[in-house]
Amino acid sequence: MAGNTSKKISAASARAHTRKSKQSAKNPFRFSSNMIAPIAVGVLMGFLGYAYLAIRPPAPKTCGSPGGPPVTSPRVKLSDGRHLAYKEKGVAREEAKFKIIVCHGFGDSKDFHLPVSEELIKELHIYILSFDRAGYGESDPNPARSVKSEAFDIQELADNLHLGPKFYLIGISMGAYPVYSCLKYLPHRLSGAALVVPVVNYWWQFLPTKLSKEALEKLLVQDQWVFRVAHYTPWLLNWWMTQKWFPAFSTMEGKLDGFSRSDLEILKQSSGTPKEGQEKILQQGVHECLHRDMIVGFGKWEFEPTDIDNPFPNNEGYVRMWQAYEDKFIPYELNRYLSQQLPWIQYHEVPDAGHLLIYNATLCEAIFKALCSS
Repeated sequence: MAGNTSKKISAASARAHTRKSKQSAKNPFRFSSNMIAPIAVGVLMGFLGYAYLAIRPPAPKTCGSPGGPPVTSPRVKLSDGRHLAYKEKGVAREEAKFKIIVCHGFGDSKDFHLPVSEELIKELHIYILSFDRAGYGESDPNPARSVKSEAFDIQELADNLHLGPKFYLIGISMGAYPVYSCLKYLPHRLSGAALVVPVVNYWWQFLPTKLSKEALEKLLVQDQWVFRVAHYTPWLLNWWMTQKWFPAFSTMEGKLDGFSRSDLEILKQSSGTPKEGQEKILQQGVHECLHRDMIVGFGKWEFEPTDIDNPFPNNEGYVRMWQAYEDKFIPYELNRYLSQQLPWIQYHEVPDAGHLLIYNATLCEAIFKALCSS
């Protein structure tokens, strides 16, 4: 009996082993339940690692640092240790009647060419100071960059170069928000200011919702999305501007759809002109100049333009705005509305001009003459 029982158990065990072997042969890729969790965790961690690397901006290549671009321009050192690179033009600052600081626009630098004749500069005794805004060209990046910080960069630049208690300002396109900042925080340092095709923030609270929505929708769809990302999820902007699934900012992709007829004519005329120093604009990293510019310009400001008091209540100076009617980047409706809310801004709407109106020699000289008439 014991022998028969032992044989039966052995036979049953053999049949069970055969069934398990057949099942394994039918499904060789079957995983046990205790293997699924580690695999899922591994996949999740891999995805999170990829996402972190994708949205994390690369470290800047600061000028003068080991492996960074060389310093080739004069610079001043700011109180926080950063440097601002600058360029001087016109009569000597000691002899100048009008000392004008120019804030360049998006994707530009201190080396951009203003078509102001030497005759006009000498006639009016103009000294022009342009500088690379934080992260552009040879000016150190500012991780804490804000609308407010731009004003105090300008003040320190002026003081380091001994421009005196007051100076004039010109802000072009994205370079207008530093001018708004100076009007807010440093009105006592200004003799006059010009806002040329000034940037608008579509999320300013004083703007009627319908007006800002319609103005934003006038832009190219891809540019609308870039500005929304810069405003709502600034931490995602570096990824958005570098990924390949969706189009990024149109001009950075080399598209000309956002330029008006007059803009295209200006681009055509300047295509053969050497652009000295412009190759240095992005050398410290695209994120440090272009992306941060968008994040600050379209993010939440510390104030709104309508919070600014008249800097010249006794008409001892003027603030002028020059807006192009055919501007496809800055819809004229918003700046026209802004000027109506701030009647101390003298508003000039140019009918046959686009976003590049500052490069029209006639208009550029008119802007300088009007500023100096302050």
